[in-house]
Amino acid sequence: MFSLTDLHVPIIAAPMAGGASTPELVRSVSAEGGLGFLAAGYKTPDALAWQITDVQRSSRRPFGVNVFVPAPPLTDRTGVEAYRQELEGTAREHGVGLPPTRDADDDGFSGKVALLIEQQVPVVSFTFGLPPAEAVDGLHAVDSCVIATVTSVREAVLAAERGVDVLCVQGPEAGGHRATFTTAEEPGTTPLPDLISAILELSKLPLIAAGGIRSGAGIAALLAAGAHAVQLGTAFLRTEESGAHQAHKDALVNPNFDRTVVTRAFSGRPARGLRNAFIAEHDTTAPRAYPQVHHLTSGLRADAGRRGDPDGLALWAGTGFRAARDEPASVVLARLWQDTSRAE
Repeated sequence: MFSLTDLHVPIIAAPMAGGASTPELVRSVSAEGGLGFLAAGYKTPDALAWQITDVQRSSRRPFGVNVFVPAPPLTDRTGVEAYRQELEGTAREHGVGLPPTRDADDDGFSGKVALLIEQQVPVVSFTFGLPPAEAVDGLHAVDSCVIATVTSVREAVLAAERGVDVLCVQGPEAGGHRATFTTAEEPGTTPLPDLISAILELSKLPLIAAGGIRSGAGIAALLAAGAHAVQLGTAFLRTEESGAHQAHKDALVNPNFDRTVVTRAFSGRPARGLRNAFIAEHDTTAPRAYPQVHHLTSGLRADAGRRGDPDGLALWAGTGFRAARDEPASVVLARLWQDTSRAE
């Protein structure tokens, strides 16, 4: 089974759903001694299978795949329909149809887990909740390392009891979705180093530190605090291998986008991104309904991407977003590790 100690460089490229995490990015990070991740979220099992095959065909290095744990069925249909009415004007303006509301959507969860078992993917992580025990057992049967993403001590304890092998501890400065176990929860604000320390008091599982990490000094401090590896997403968003929209990449260095905020406006789940016009208009009215809000805004976001309009995109980014650079991912990883070694 894969172990974090197998990594030459204890840096992981975070799985970024929506297109940013490409097979090219996975290969580049893994070839440099880190761990690359594919994001299964929002893909069909067939599309995920193609990406896994693409990675396996051209690299023998370990890699991971992240899977979203399904949310329970919708409880606030009234809130979602009110939000639909709020978005209809923008949708008409751009010729975008808003999809019907789904009571539930498991994002092809069982098919994806079956695929990962069949393909014997070395590392499988789960976000937005605990993986079912049968999923953990099935992955362990093919020697896959199972990671649970947690945002609190309580979640860490529950994940350890479920039998996972590693905990990915996500702090409050992380970009993109906060990985709370339920949609309704407000994410915690405990600083990442303090959260790492608190979890280490209760669990002996290896820990990955994630969220707002932007420098070698920050990496060195987290490793010294007890993390076995660190996970960075925003740092790789502007790389040549990233599949993020160009408008997203450009916004990370645009002085008009000067801060990040946590919002439910795009998906119904708390997520950190660059504050733009869409967030300014809709942040206070978005219901706590995931993935229903995600589906409701997906067409609008896709249209904004086609038009290159950053004010309509979900510009996911952590608090260290200004550190993202337009370079090959291998260069970003090598520089971060060199800076880490100097800081230790």
